[in-house]
Amino acid sequence: MPQRLASFLLMLPGLLWLGILMVVPCAIILVTAFYDRGIYGGVDWSVATLGNFSRAGEWLYLSIFLDSARIAALAAFLALLVGYPAAYAIAKSVPRHQTALLFLAMLPFWTNYLIRTYAWIVLLNPTGLANNFLQWLGLTSAPLPLLYNEFAVIVGLVYNYVPFVILAVYSALQRLDPSYAEASRDLGAGALTTFWRITLPLTAPGVAAGAVFVFVLSIGNFVTPDLLGGGKLQMVGNLIYDQFLTARDWPFGSALSVILIAVMLLLLFAQAVAANRARGEGRGHA
Repeated sequence: MPQRLASFLLMLPGLLWLGILMVVPCAIILVTAFYDRGIYGGVDWSVATLGNFSRAGEWLYLSIFLDSARIAALAAFLALLVGYPAAYAIAKSVPRHQTALLFLAMLPFWTNYLIRTYAWIVLLNPTGLANNFLQWLGLTSAPLPLLYNEFAVIVGLVYNYVPFVILAVYSALQRLDPSYAEASRDLGAGALTTFWRITLPLTAPGVAAGAVFVFVLSIGNFVTPDLLGGGKLQMVGNLIYDQFLTARDWPFGSALSVILIAVMLLLLFAQAVAANRARGEGRGHA
């Protein structure tokens, strides 16, 4: 069997999976976005229009996009603050312990997403573990409003997506040539200077990949804002959900989805370009 035919047959299941479950639904969403809502919901296929996209540019919806981007960016930043030290500690640990530590870092993924999110409701409610602990320490005299607000949503997003940062940064640290750090120390640089000027720049592709993963997954999330935000915080994922299932305005929901997908693809493309450029510069320095 020719090599090309064998390669194609091996890729065929994956291509069919992508085509049926991703390309076709996205094409349907894209086409639907250019039509009006039907009188009783659904889609009026009679006349194509750009009205849904111009409506998405109204300040009401634009502000939801901007708030969603701000929350997703904050979640990505905090996930990096938590995930980078964890990945660094795993990468610098004894090799025989690294697999077990990575397993522990990924362990939350073995639990259902909804159960993990509901667990934060138990922890953050006025009579939950967090408030009881703060009062036991004497730091607060009354329960703090930790639940059903932006704080709770960001905590939930960071907790659910920080393993992506750990994996991305750990992968970058594993590829890092230890001779760079040794050369830095031989030249008199301290541990902090070596990390700041050698380790961190050379692991920037992993940092960027982890941040983009968390941002992309957070900005379209609607479960965490709905449960931990208590319906008080609306992100673009909730807006799209409401358009499809509550307002039954499928064309407008499709237009919002197309814009969100475009933003995600743009970020992933920028991250890929930056990673390729960083790898090229790394090979140049080597």
